[in-house]
Amino acid sequence: MKGGSGVSTMKTDKTTKDLRAVLDKIAGMPEPYATIGARLHETILSAGPKLKPRIWYGMPGYATGRSAPVLVFFRLDDGVMSFGLSEKATVEREPGSTLRPSAWFLEEIDDATEARVADLVRTAFR
Repeated sequence: MKGGSGVSTMKTDKTTKDLRAVLDKIAGMPEPYATIGARLHETILSAGPKLKPRIWYGMPGYATGRSAPVLVFFRLDDGVMSFGLSEKATVEREPGSTLRPSAWFLEEIDDATEARVADLVRTAFR
């Protein structure tokens, strides 16, 4: 056995554990939020294939590495689903404004919303 193989296995185990925790959190959400969360999760990972899911403040968060800051996340609080960008994400200003949008509420998810989320994810970790 080579010296570094145990470290790689440990890292994989932690990554797998983080993914399982996120999937369990999503599955535990009431409908329609579990379905919305599952679509958000797939969209985030598809748009940001280097992103790693983990639980962040009790909800799914996505970062470029296990110890890197979370860039995008979604939450379910008191029956309100939100998708957001953390302060560590690259966030473009709204045209003609100094505001930088960082969170959106979702009651459902359609193809247009999914495409917008994908664009935001790609921008977030430039």
